[in-house]
Amino acid sequence: MNKVLLRCLALVLLSALAGIASGPTGLRSGTADANNGSPYDWPQWRGPERNGKSRETGFLRHWPAAGPRLVWQAHGAGRGYSGPSISRGRLLTMGNLGEERDEKEYILCYDVRTGQQLWRTWSGQAYHNSYGDGPRCTPTIDGELVYALGANGDLTCLRLSDGSVLWRINILKEFDASNIGWGISESPLIVGNWVIVTPGGNKATMAALDKFTGKTIWTSKDPATKGREPAGYASPILYRVGNLEQVATFTGRGAYACRLQDGQFLWRYDKVANGIANIATPLFHDNCIFYSSDYGTGCALLRLQPDGNAQEVYFNKNLKNHHGGFVLVDGYIYGYDSSVLTCLRWDTGEVMWKDRSVGKGSLVYADGLLFVLSENGVVGLVEATPKAYRELSRFKLPQRSDRPTWPHPVLGNGHLYIRDQDTIYCYDVKSP
Repeated sequence: MNKVLLRCLALVLLSALAGIASGPTGLRSGTADANNGSPYDWPQWRGPERNGKSRETGFLRHWPAAGPRLVWQAHGAGRGYSGPSISRGRLLTMGNLGEERDEKEYILCYDVRTGQQLWRTWSGQAYHNSYGDGPRCTPTIDGELVYALGANGDLTCLRLSDGSVLWRINILKEFDASNIGWGISESPLIVGNWVIVTPGGNKATMAALDKFTGKTIWTSKDPATKGREPAGYASPILYRVGNLEQVATFTGRGAYACRLQDGQFLWRYDKVANGIANIATPLFHDNCIFYSSDYGTGCALLRLQPDGNAQEVYFNKNLKNHHGGFVLVDGYIYGYDSSVLTCLRWDTGEVMWKDRSVGKGSLVYADGLLFVLSENGVVGLVEATPKAYRELSRFKLPQRSDRPTWPHPVLGNGHLYIRDQDTIYCYDVKSP
């Protein structure tokens, strides 16, 4: 029996043991695999449902001036803006390690209880950029498998248990694409037995790959677009409208959606895109999808039809989100309008309030609370209410790197995780 067949059999066994659904549409709502461990894990970019929200409750409403209890502080994550993902007692991230001449990109695994680094696996050549070196992707944990995308386009599938590599391809080379200005930044989307990425090349704007082998299942392109459509910096999401499952993302040219079944192009909307960097991952709710970008552009809500079309509900400049993302809570959107924290009505785009808060940054939501992190290392706790800005607590990270704290904060099983370059912080934010 040859090595390729043995590897395929091992992957199928891993899938069965992890309880991963068979078929391309095993995950119908864009949520992470329910068998990833605790329901309050954070196994992928923007959390279990890719919407920046946790369903966990019972969090502290106030923090001491120096911040909540620091459980551990780990070093060795290297250079980069990769955020943490958490599942089955493991924390995954990515970073550049080594001296400049010998620097390489790695996938890193930590014990969530202690902060001890358990393993690290080489994933590609180091990425360098004047705005900050290192990878940008948050690894996606899918049962016993991990999928990580490097800033140079190296997509790696490996085992959560020991970091051993099962397969690796470079999506830029595979689909005849060029890297974008600040490096590939999307986090892979797992849908059943597929992994979906956005190479933005001549051969594919988006592509679905077999998650066990890396082989191409389908490719997607807008037939009306002349030439390649470069990738943006956002990550794709999965949703259903009627009986039609769709995958949408934010490319370098605009909002883009295709049919999950075969990658057939469905619709696009370019008004909300800017010509520099489209970064924020879109948000779906109640047959509508919300997009936003900065550089003076604005935000848009589109109503999606069961036949695969999209119609503009509104477009305005009330929320120009750069890279910090946004969340939807009880009919209201919370996110940064450039550097100002803002609350909008989902259905109309009307501004409810604005506040400079802790400064320009990112946020996640849980239990009526917004956990906000500025790019200057200030962490805030804000009540999620459309009535007014109500800050409950704030503190500063005890040490700071010389780069912005751009990785988004992460919530997992009563703890708040923050990455600042080489350092990862774990805070206990659960009420006793």
